[in-house]
Amino acid sequence: MPYLHDVECAHQDACPHLDGLSTTWVLGQYRRAEDAYDEHLRIIDRFYDDLKARDERIRILERENAELKAKVKLLHQRQFKAKRKTDSPKQALQPSKRKKRGAPVGHPAWVRPTPKRMDRTVFVPAPTVCPYCQKGELAPSEELREHIQEDIVLAPRTVVTCYQHGQAFCSRCNRQVVQAGEAEMLNAPIGPVAKSVALYLRYRIGIPYRKTTEVFRDLFGLSFVPAAAVGFDRKAAICGAPIYEDVREKLRVSEVVHADETAWRNDGVGHYAWFSGNEKLAYFHIDRHRSAEVAASLLGEKFEGILVRDRYAAYNGIGSQWQSCLAHIITKAKQIKREHGLLPREEKTACADRFCDRVVALFKAACETGRKLKTGAILWDSAEGIEKQLVNRLAGLCKKPLAFKPAETLRAYLAGPEQKYLFTFLRHPGVPPTNNLAEQAIRHLVIFRKICFGTRSESGLKTHSVLPSLVQTARRQGVHPRQFLQTLLTADTPTAQAALYNNSS
Repeated sequence: MPYLHDVECAHQDACPHLDGLSTTWVLGQYRRAEDAYDEHLRIIDRFYDDLKARDERIRILERENAELKAKVKLLHQRQFKAKRKTDSPKQALQPSKRKKRGAPVGHPAWVRPTPKRMDRTVFVPAPTVCPYCQKGELAPSEELREHIQEDIVLAPRTVVTCYQHGQAFCSRCNRQVVQAGEAEMLNAPIGPVAKSVALYLRYRIGIPYRKTTEVFRDLFGLSFVPAAAVGFDRKAAICGAPIYEDVREKLRVSEVVHADETAWRNDGVGHYAWFSGNEKLAYFHIDRHRSAEVAASLLGEKFEGILVRDRYAAYNGIGSQWQSCLAHIITKAKQIKREHGLLPREEKTACADRFCDRVVALFKAACETGRKLKTGAILWDSAEGIEKQLVNRLAGLCKKPLAFKPAETLRAYLAGPEQKYLFTFLRHPGVPPTNNLAEQAIRHLVIFRKICFGTRSESGLKTHSVLPSLVQTARRQGVHPRQFLQTLLTADTPTAQAALYNNSS
């Protein structure tokens, strides 16, 4: 009996059951179909992986888009306050429930102190007609009622002084020479008192050049153009440049220094106004850059004190230890919570809000501890134990990562290697937990920037660095800036320096 594979089908090349197709071709197609099926499965799997990756990417982009929308909305709310609408006319007639304006409850009231001297006494007779009801025939009283009032005396005139100089001939210079008299600036038609007042009005009060000229013209009868006021500034900046450099040298050897910076404009180009100082000194520097090199030029690469600063990385190379501003962290946590609250409901997580609330409470308690240590309400012997408690609380806050990216960034910072700089104020007396001193000092330049819109030249940059530094330093030294500016314009550098530091080193 022959084997089946030895039998040849007569319809091998044209099988009627295969619509006349060749059995060899059909068998080959069948065998190749398995490979094609496997390839199709691989293609399907690849498409599925691509779709899964794209879905994940879309999910990430949607989350980032929601976060950016929340950030933009938060910035818009900070810049533009929403108009409050009443639901009904009755609500419009009801009194507002807003907090009453004024000092907090329990805050001591401010009472104007009674003047220590009386320049004159004026007797005012008793009225004969009541000023309220117009009744006449009033009964006089023997008791006197005192009313003390302070006022100013305006003398709208100038004092013109003619200085008659004796001359002497200098054989080396081959010319006649003179010396300055008391309260005289040689070759200056306007005296030092007027110039110092003009400088004070600009760099302490914040009045523009043109309004300064109006004040002098209307109140004192002294006329000059705004360009002359610019000349006053340049003269004072030249005289104060050595003292300005001396302030920087004193800061470089100080134990505690605060630092901050803000934006500035010079001839339409972006610059930065840097501040460094403490309770006794103030130093401003306007520079084109906001780099670590500028920060190092202010305090030096060998600064050994403690720098109170924010989280800006340009200060990382200044000194071996610093105090991070806790007020900035509190503000950042509140901002993150507000931004998180603007996200869609499906994007919110309860952990982010809880984390921000606990961060705010922790660092507010730390700031309160710093104030009590400064006033003596808490002894320094307990500072080490308080620091350990705060570190343990912070470690408990930062255990788990957060899904909300801004909150996770803050958590990573608080749990990172810079955590040791959060509580430096508990290890070194005299170091505050916040950078409020720098914020308040640089706020004057921020307001002044809105008035003058910046500067226009390199000499303007120098002037607006030197004079604000000297004016604020004088105030911190307990010296009236106007009197110091007059001394600066009329005396030599050592005399002006002694006047700035109140005759101290």
